[in-house]
Amino acid sequence: MGDILEFKNISKYFPGVKALDNICFKAYSGEVLAFLGENGAGKSTLLKVLNGDYQPDEGEYLINGVRKHFKTPHEAIEEGISVIYQERQILMELTVAENIYLGRMPVNRFGVISTRRANEMAGRIIQDFGLPIEPDTKVKDLSIAYQQMVEIMKAYSRENLKVICFDEPTASLSDSEIESLFNIIAKLKKEGKIIIYVSHRMNEIQQITDKVAIFKDGRYVDTVVTGQVPESRMIKMMVGRDLGDIYKNLDRDKEIGEVLLEVKNVSSDYVKSTSFTLRKGEVLGFSGLVGAGRTEVMRAIIGADKMKTGEVWLEGRKIVNRSPKEAMDNGIVLVPEDRKMQGILANLSVKDNINISMLDANSNRFGVVDSKKEEEIVSQGIEDFRIKTPSPDKKIVELSGGNQQKCIVARWLTTKPKVLILDEPTKGIDVGAKSEFYNMICQFAKQGLGVILISSELPEVIGLSDRIIVMKSLKVAGEVSREEATESKLLSLGMIGESES
Repeated sequence: MGDILEFKNISKYFPGVKALDNICFKAYSGEVLAFLGENGAGKSTLLKVLNGDYQPDEGEYLINGVRKHFKTPHEAIEEGISVIYQERQILMELTVAENIYLGRMPVNRFGVISTRRANEMAGRIIQDFGLPIEPDTKVKDLSIAYQQMVEIMKAYSRENLKVICFDEPTASLSDSEIESLFNIIAKLKKEGKIIIYVSHRMNEIQQITDKVAIFKDGRYVDTVVTGQVPESRMIKMMVGRDLGDIYKNLDRDKEIGEVLLEVKNVSSDYVKSTSFTLRKGEVLGFSGLVGAGRTEVMRAIIGADKMKTGEVWLEGRKIVNRSPKEAMDNGIVLVPEDRKMQGILANLSVKDNINISMLDANSNRFGVVDSKKEEEIVSQGIEDFRIKTPSPDKKIVELSGGNQQKCIVARWLTTKPKVLILDEPTKGIDVGAKSEFYNMICQFAKQGLGVILISSELPEVIGLSDRIIVMKSLKVAGEVSREEATESKLLSLGMIGESES
């Protein structure tokens, strides 16, 4: 008989929030169980309780009928529990092999750490994953996608593994990397592991899972067998309402204005010569494979990377952005893809995160901050963006991913930009919160902003954009209007053929 993980009457409280409310259900070995629910529904909190990051206020969890209580993640790991969080938990200055075997590096017969043996062992796991990376490469030199895969390999390498939990593991992975991950999950399933898979991507849930546990507002709703309940029914169970066609119901801007932004032959060390225009009130989508250069061209435009060639014109005036601060002053802001590393200020409050971009404007000539002005801005931001937080003083890192993202958008909108660049804005966000974000994006356009939307989700970029720029091999491969945009058209423009790979 295989392993059984049971959650029994688990509750967890935070100030002003009941994050988990009497959670009871079981997970079985040899099955992939999805956790499905809106951001803030309790999925990640439950994983943190299981992993020893949080202690339950009520209830218990059992493995094979034996009550467990992990005070730290290390204790959970010792018992065979591994959680791969959405935010990376790796050491950038160490190599791939050193990260995989951190705390348990192999030693030779004299008790000295054997880097050679660690590299050999890591090399075999890398081969299992089918990845083009080397064991002795420093993790900081890998892409975000490969950094995520290192974490998964670290968990995979543990011999006592009973339960492995994935929290949005594919958010930064390409299609080929997702395929590698799914092959590993299939192997773990065959080996009889208990696999918990948290994702907002319904196509992945249908493809990889056996059952779906649905959560709403900190409560467990039900477990359904994958494929036996329609997606629309599962969405209704998790959001409490029928969203219908998420794109058809959007209040779009029918009037698109004159040219707002002109990008002429911009290149950097990371992107080839790129040109495009953006109009007032327009949502301009950017599509392409991971590594196609979408983010890189935006970084060059805002001065995060140095431009080698090209010009940027805003409202008919040539501007030079030597830094993101200068770009902000000129009216161009970027909401970055990597929320943890480049977006939130994890140790600061919601209030401080929203107000940070207005620090100069909110201070007098002696550098004294006008706290009343700050309170007005944060109150308006929380109201406008419907940020779920018990208090503006709550640490932003304690909010759900969707609410963290709303805080970052609120931060940049307080600067009253003319151009808003959104890089994968709904990554790791549930379908209910996505609907809110889509309506927000349409409202930004109706207010006259030029919106640039970078998204790897083809239905999203097609459903929201007025025009779509497709990038391939670090340059523009083509442009498609909303009317002629289809997934197959965008894929055929963005796919790299054998001669280009």
